[in-house]
Amino acid sequence: MAKTPKTERRQHPRVEQKLPVKIAANGYDFSTTTKNISCVGAYCRVAKYIPPFTKITVRLRLPVRTENRQNNYAVQCQGVVVRTEDEITGGFNIAIFFNRIRDEERQKISRYINQFSPAYQITA
Repeated sequence: MAKTPKTERRQHPRVEQKLPVKIAANGYDFSTTTKNISCVGAYCRVAKYIPPFTKITVRLRLPVRTENRQNNYAVQCQGVVVRTEDEITGGFNIAIFFNRIRDEERQKISRYINQFSPAYQITA
């Protein structure tokens, strides 16, 4: 019996990129880097435990190259931690869903992702 190829289930593809990110949650501020990002969320490592369903503020800086120019887009949105996993080397990996993000901010993330995946276009 032949295996069928694994298909991508995500509507919004992720890119494996390390980007500086600042997270504010329950009175604590964290500076870290993403492991991957999409238009609807990010995955990153933090030193302190943040429980699932915690509401957070996310601030990103996205380096976007357009023609002969380099732009740095600032993105700020609200998110919620949807998964927290222990990291073997210490700390925690968290999956963040951007639950309150303006269309303009999502478009900035889309422009960033398009640098790595030109066929990808956001359908907001």
